[in-house]
Amino acid sequence: MTQQIELSGVNKYYGAYHALRDIDLSIRKGAFVALVGPSGCGKSTLLRSLAGLESISSGDLIIAGEKMNGVPPRKRDLAMVFQSYALYPHMTVEQNLTYSLRIRGVKKAEAKKAADEVAATTGLSILLHRYPRELSGGQRQRVAMSRAIIRNPKAFLFDEPLSNLDAALRVHMRKEIRMLHDRLGATSVYVTHDQVEAMTMADHVVVMRSGLIEQQGAPLDLYDRPVNRFVAGFIGSPAMNFVPAKVGADGETLVVDLGGPQTIRMARPLQPGLNVIVGLRPEHLLPAEAGRALLHLPVASVENTGAATHVTTATTPELTLVLNGRIPLSPADSVPITFDAAHLHLFDAKTEMRLVPA
Repeated sequence: MTQQIELSGVNKYYGAYHALRDIDLSIRKGAFVALVGPSGCGKSTLLRSLAGLESISSGDLIIAGEKMNGVPPRKRDLAMVFQSYALYPHMTVEQNLTYSLRIRGVKKAEAKKAADEVAATTGLSILLHRYPRELSGGQRQRVAMSRAIIRNPKAFLFDEPLSNLDAALRVHMRKEIRMLHDRLGATSVYVTHDQVEAMTMADHVVVMRSGLIEQQGAPLDLYDRPVNRFVAGFIGSPAMNFVPAKVGADGETLVVDLGGPQTIRMARPLQPGLNVIVGLRPEHLLPAEAGRALLHLPVASVENTGAATHVTTATTPELTLVLNGRIPLSPADSVPITFDAAHLHLFDAKTEMRLVPA
């Protein structure tokens, strides 16, 4: 399968600060790749390095088969969509769309035809003669995307493009961006701090921390088989629960510490006496029928959303449960919980690396 973007052993230094550390990443043509991680993890630096806005300190960057080390941004044939939209306020939508064509010497009629075609694709046809100040946030973002599309670049680079929008509009726009990507058959690299955006939009998710790629792969592979505690806690909303535990003398049970010891059985044996961290996703903790509870958890708070009940337990550490439907609970109650041992994620307490791969 054709690789559109390849990074091999890429490092970036700002003086003594090591911002990108031995980055190896291949992006196939037509893929939608999300770079995700906490603030300062290096995802925006990596995107800017692709664009040529930052120079890499070592390693190789190849785009469409051509080595791009040291090549200026204008010669990389990439289009970037920014968080701030970066529209020219004194130009109409049509003028914003055609600007890059006009400075390249494209004739006015040809540029207008291209703008009309892109506007029809992105739903901007009736807005071509408006100015940015006359548009909503979502419309401005569509103009910014259309301005990138009209160039027909080798890849689109998105730098947290939805972070300025309200929650409902973000959900709508992420669907629009993904559908547009599919229609164009484009190659897209999308930076976000929102792992829900990454999970719902991307074919391939790259989780970063401190300049390193912690794990990359299909969204559900990262969700089901996180390589370490960091990825497990970062991917998924609400976040995975973590509880310290010790493998029992039989190697088949765990003694879990939730402000008091409770014993649960594992799906497969481990070294007796090993200190571990148990990970359980909120949706895998289920209310148990009488006599079938594996854990009894005191309730600290209850949030009903209509479709689900979110429960926070009064344990140390506290746990989050997502229970289907409207469960009649109050902070004075204790909730009996069961779960499938196959859903346990076990991490070494010292290294925080996964112990039992699926």
